[in-house]
Amino acid sequence: MGELTRRAILLAGGATLGGLAGAKLTSKVPSVAGTKSLQPAGLANTLNDASGLNETPIFRHITLQENPGENLIRRIRFEIDEARREGRPVNVGAARHSMGGHAIPRDGQAITYDNGFVDLNTRDNVFRAHAGARWSDVIRALDPLGFGPKVMQSNNDFGVAATFCVNAHGWPAPHGPMGSTVKSIVMVRPDGEIVRCSRTENAPLFFLTMGGYGLTGAIVEITVEAAANVNLVPTYQKMPSRDFAKFFIGAIERGDVNMAYGRLNVDRETFFEDALMITYREGDDQTEIPPASGSGAMSKIARHVFRAQLMNETAKDLRWWFETDLGPMISGGPVTRNSLINEPVVTLDDRDPTRTDILHEYFVPPGRFAAFIDACQEIIPASYQQMMNITLRYVGADNESLLSYAPAPRIACVMLFSQEMTERAEIDHARMTRALIDRVDDLGGTYYLPYRPHASAAQFRRAYPKAAEFAAEKRDYDPDLLFRNGFWDTYLKDL
Repeated sequence: MGELTRRAILLAGGATLGGLAGAKLTSKVPSVAGTKSLQPAGLANTLNDASGLNETPIFRHITLQENPGENLIRRIRFEIDEARREGRPVNVGAARHSMGGHAIPRDGQAITYDNGFVDLNTRDNVFRAHAGARWSDVIRALDPLGFGPKVMQSNNDFGVAATFCVNAHGWPAPHGPMGSTVKSIVMVRPDGEIVRCSRTENAPLFFLTMGGYGLTGAIVEITVEAAANVNLVPTYQKMPSRDFAKFFIGAIERGDVNMAYGRLNVDRETFFEDALMITYREGDDQTEIPPASGSGAMSKIARHVFRAQLMNETAKDLRWWFETDLGPMISGGPVTRNSLINEPVVTLDDRDPTRTDILHEYFVPPGRFAAFIDACQEIIPASYQQMMNITLRYVGADNESLLSYAPAPRIACVMLFSQEMTERAEIDHARMTRALIDRVDDLGGTYYLPYRPHASAAQFRRAYPKAAEFAAEKRDYDPDLLFRNGFWDTYLKDL
């Protein structure tokens, strides 16, 4: 079967939705059903993020394309020095796919990185990259040499250093978050000093920056582990949803799984009753590994299949059949590791100016996964949010970052909702999110921080017990609180 057909099966099933949230570029959105739109009408000096709900006033936004070196450092120092003199915050972003203003300094100086520099060291199986390099740049550079990223999201247009700063994860098994694969970073601290950080050099700052949401300084260069790009063969297994954790953890613990994820059905009649597990193992034939494929015409077709689910229960049933029955029959051949993750988030973007895609993510102890299903069945259908997809992943323990979401192995549950861009929808969505966070907390799990800031301050402190320690250490490195963003302003400034 052709690679494009296989990719269409994956896309139509939502397989690339590990981080799907195409950035909203419009600044004015019409009201829906007589309700108030959340978008301000065309503000001049503003910056938004992927939710389209965070149009924030800023002083200046610049894009830096210099290679790592003195020119880049000089530009960053200029911004830092000016911001300090004028009493303004500064923050750095790349693809800007967060959903709560995490890379936006209110009334401050925003820097966006846009540089694809990548250099592979085949002797040590690591690559060095500009902080703003996208994962597509990494795959493009490493794929012809037989390598790819060891851990990244399931989409390719995020910034590499930004991934470190949110400590994201993906399908590779049995790994923890991407930060576990970072060997070192070079960064400009808030005082303008250039430092190299790793597990053996300036280690406290390294761990503070890992999952630190850009609050500790400006990374300019990052060195990350690479992995061999291999042909993988998928295996599909359907099961009741409450049995998923047992099969999923068992498959990964056997040690031969290279990538893995799961799905649950999202139609309202049998919501979350059925599961599909997809595992990828190295194929017997590794003699010829084709170049990493990308988006094509079939991806556009797959988008229509996926988007037809909106407020259409028949389409949701059809998509589940497409993924669980048709897909395994015609997409069981080998696919390269790099091809699986070489897809941009915009492939399945909604392109509807009245709606936006909103992600949630919850990290659930495997032994409590059945109780998580119960909680979701009670809470989500009672809202009027339109759930489009859920992806289930394995995340190994992270005992390094202060804001760790996985102190022990977890099943990561990535949910995608389509939300009206209205005040009533935001209120309903916030209510639903807080209810889910409370239930997940009761199960010993937590929630992911880069998305809508719906959690209460108390919920944040419970989920991240080292938050006050993080804030105190940040103040030690940045006593003027120069590096700030929406995340700091909402949850950390008062700790």
